[in-house]
Amino acid sequence: MNLVELKAKLDEAKRQVVTSPVWKSIFRHGYKDSARNRILMTASNVFLHLHPSKVRRHGIKISYTWCAGGLTFLFFLILTVTGIILMFYYRPVSEYAYIDMKYLQFDVPFGMLMRNMHRWSAHLMVMMVMFHMFRVFLTGSYKPPREFNWIVGVILLVLTFLLSFTGYLLPWDQLAIWAVTVGTNMARATPLAGHEGPLAEQMQALTGVITPRYDARSFLLAGTVVGAPTLLRFYVLHCIFVPVVTAIFIIVHFWRVRKDGGISGPL
Repeated sequence: MNLVELKAKLDEAKRQVVTSPVWKSIFRHGYKDSARNRILMTASNVFLHLHPSKVRRHGIKISYTWCAGGLTFLFFLILTVTGIILMFYYRPVSEYAYIDMKYLQFDVPFGMLMRNMHRWSAHLMVMMVMFHMFRVFLTGSYKPPREFNWIVGVILLVLTFLLSFTGYLLPWDQLAIWAVTVGTNMARATPLAGHEGPLAEQMQALTGVITPRYDARSFLLAGTVVGAPTLLRFYVLHCIFVPVVTAIFIIVHFWRVRKDGGISGPL
């Protein structure tokens, strides 16, 4: 195969990619540098042009949107602010975690208010994100050309559940410890990554590391049982890793809504 034939095949492969539904779902216009594309890049950028130039009538009807997406983001902001405040009074150490929680509740001014706002906002965020997904499904907003944003929404749903689950252990009381023990035991059945899950024997033979000490459950627990290392790991996941990833996907989600022309219309 000479260079001319290779270039022709590469051009054809490139053409198939940029004309595929997946590519068009992610990028709404061409990538050639031109005056029109520069305007489109500015108008479709979530930071440079956050609000659309016009809003469709159905997009402001509560009976259509349920305000579920906006309320979910509102509760995320409340969780971020109250969570940062709670971090000043909490130490992720098994000797002090429960004591710090009680001190926060009964001795810190407005501490119980902050903790209850954080707790109930977490519950409401889980509820509203499910309502939002349900509304999107009912109105067909997952259909082309919005399928990419539907996938982003599913990822955000999983991240919301992870935020709720990782925060459950932090009070370090009996309810939290045993709830997380039961929850993490299910990770033993994770396909490929759990030592009791599907294809676990094949992965053990291939890698030699899928054991009760090194699998998905031990990754979550930082060991084989819920202990002090588990508390620290859940604290880092809950306060740093999962919120940062969630914030990134929220930005992408808003950006896609903006690029897709706002909220989709009724079927």
